[in-house]
Amino acid sequence: MLLAIDPGASGGFAWVHDGKVGANKMPQSDSEILDQLSNLVDHSFPEIPVVYIEKVSGFIGKPQPGARMFKFGKGFGFLLGVLMSLRWEINLISPQKWQKSLGIGTKGERSGPEWKRRLKDEAQRLFPAKKVSLATADALLILRFAISQTRI
Repeated sequence: MLLAIDPGASGGFAWVHDGKVGANKMPQSDSEILDQLSNLVDHSFPEIPVVYIEKVSGFIGKPQPGARMFKFGKGFGFLLGVLMSLRWEINLISPQKWQKSLGIGTKGERSGPEWKRRLKDEAQRLFPAKKVSLATADALLILRFAISQTRI
């Protein structure tokens, strides 16, 4: 089992297991996140499940209200805690590293929405059988990076 996570309320999960790829937008409640991660690990026994999760900092691209940053940090910490308790092997990956591996350039002068569309288009190209959304695009691209690192 190989899982990739784009943390945050508008992020998502993507995984590959036995050659099958799946992706979902981020569940909205802590209990739904716990259920989804528990279900994924149950299917991977006896192998150790591996997760690549985007490494986040206290700055998410533009200034945010303190309450929003606190909520984001709380959610990221919750994800890490659940993954640790379920015995996932955790790999933190910076956005710059997984995006550079795609070979599609950088955000540069593009606006946020233009860059997100570019990433979504790349995810759709790499996973043509999946219906890629803005919520699942980054997770699928992180999964692509994870696959290249683990040679699945």
